[in-house]
Amino acid sequence: MLALLLAAIAVGLGNFGASISIGLSGTTRATRIRVGVVFGIFEAGMPLAGLLAGQGVARALGDVSGYVGGTLLIGIGAWQLVQAFRAASRGPAAAASLRRLLLTGLALSMDNLVVGFSLGVQHTSLIEAVAVFATVSVCLSLLGLEVGRRLGAVVEIGAEYLAGLILMAVGLIVAVG
Repeated sequence: MLALLLAAIAVGLGNFGASISIGLSGTTRATRIRVGVVFGIFEAGMPLAGLLAGQGVARALGDVSGYVGGTLLIGIGAWQLVQAFRAASRGPAAAASLRRLLLTGLALSMDNLVVGFSLGVQHTSLIEAVAVFATVSVCLSLLGLEVGRRLGAVVEIGAEYLAGLILMAVGLIVAVG
């Protein structure tokens, strides 16, 4: 159980960083629910997909999953920077779109396919794994949103730029790590 919890925390830390980025622009109850649900589904669902994908597919995706996920996150962060520059003359930006949130969740959970395969090899309980991954993901995501919200209240000016840079840094860490 300890190994499962540590694996969930390790892959959930990307959600924490991305949630800080989202939280910088402020969070509503609806945003917290959307982020928790989307990140929780991806973090729990991708190990399940990896478990079901089998050794060959999971191994093939494992070789590039960090690069693909990291590149997607860097792209999303860069897009957020572009939008922040565009919105500078139009006032505050809107909350994270569902499409961007889904792309972020997908990018952050790419490495979970390989984790799912390794869980299958270790004969880990599927229900236990899904519950632990989802719970840790939701908790880290909500914590990240709160940290981002508080940081955004302090930074105020430039929070959207900082959010884009943080997301790009998380992408770089995912790609290199």
